[in-house]
Amino acid sequence: MPSHSIYESGYFIWDGDPIIVNFGEFSLPVGLSIPGLIVGIILFLASPSLLSRFKGQEDKKEPRKRKKKVEETEGHLTFWQSAGLFAGSMAVGQLLFLIIPSPTIDTIGPVMVRWYSALFTAAFLIGYFIGRKLFKDAGKDVLLADKLLIYIALGTIIGARLGHVIFYDFNYYIQNIHEVLFVWQGGLASHGATVGILLSIWLFMRSEPGIRFFWITDRLTIPVILGGAFIRLGNFFNSEIYGLPTEVPWAVVFLAIPEQPIPRHPTMLYEAVICILIFAALIILYRYYSKNPPEGFLTGFFMITLFSSRFFIEYTKVEQAAFTEGWIFGMGQLLSIPFILFGIWLLYKKNQRSHSL
Repeated sequence: MPSHSIYESGYFIWDGDPIIVNFGEFSLPVGLSIPGLIVGIILFLASPSLLSRFKGQEDKKEPRKRKKKVEETEGHLTFWQSAGLFAGSMAVGQLLFLIIPSPTIDTIGPVMVRWYSALFTAAFLIGYFIGRKLFKDAGKDVLLADKLLIYIALGTIIGARLGHVIFYDFNYYIQNIHEVLFVWQGGLASHGATVGILLSIWLFMRSEPGIRFFWITDRLTIPVILGGAFIRLGNFFNSEIYGLPTEVPWAVVFLAIPEQPIPRHPTMLYEAVICILIFAALIILYRYYSKNPPEGFLTGFFMITLFSSRFFIEYTKVEQAAFTEGWIFGMGQLLSIPFILFGIWLLYKKNQRSHSL
């Protein structure tokens, strides 16, 4: 139990419950094949290009007017059509391993609605509506935003999970490989999420060749950075990704931390504030350029500001990867450097190209 001196110290004490409601553990009527889930995801990501090829063959047999109509609507799946395609792909993946023995997931849970998951979901929903507005500003079909949402959601979750597994707790998961899919147990990395989002955009472009990569990333920076603020607030509710001990006036005492409760840097709140400031700056730049910024400019600005701030905030944060103890830089800093360099390179190349025109 914390001493009375903690309560009398004047520091903010956080002892909030991270769980909104607990539904308990659910036993699945049929075990879900883990390889089947992986195959299902691959099928879903590959299906747009397969459908495009199929439609291309069908168009050759269609009358000219009919062919023109198909070309105008090709690839523009609604959110529910994309969701149905995802469900179908997952079903096919399960059927493939119905006879072949494979490791399965037999229970889910305990299923709990946490503040973190609620804020994570809110980030996607708000980002989706912002994305639709940005697509509409550019005169693009808003149905593309519906389709892109599926790609971004999968890319974010898969990338964030694999980023945590590979860079922060590899030794554990290589011995418990089946737990890689147990995302409800926690363990997501923002750097992995960024890579996952970039890869999902690349896959999305394969079915939408008329849209350029950096055109998409420029517009995604706005909802993504706002979502980052929501997620860091979720980390605060979970009392995770906390900072080193400190005596600054705004320090927070996290009672959920196993060690003796002491004032610490609220690093997750630092990052949330930085995300909000970058969000405001991106909106200002977007409007400054009359909703049509130079291609790649917002992306480069996003990469430099977000990951530079992340690099310096890491100095106040408890290291997440234990094996980096004694290194010059922590894992979060090492992973930030490539994104910062990429942002600098991108702004340099775009500026160089504009001067050459």
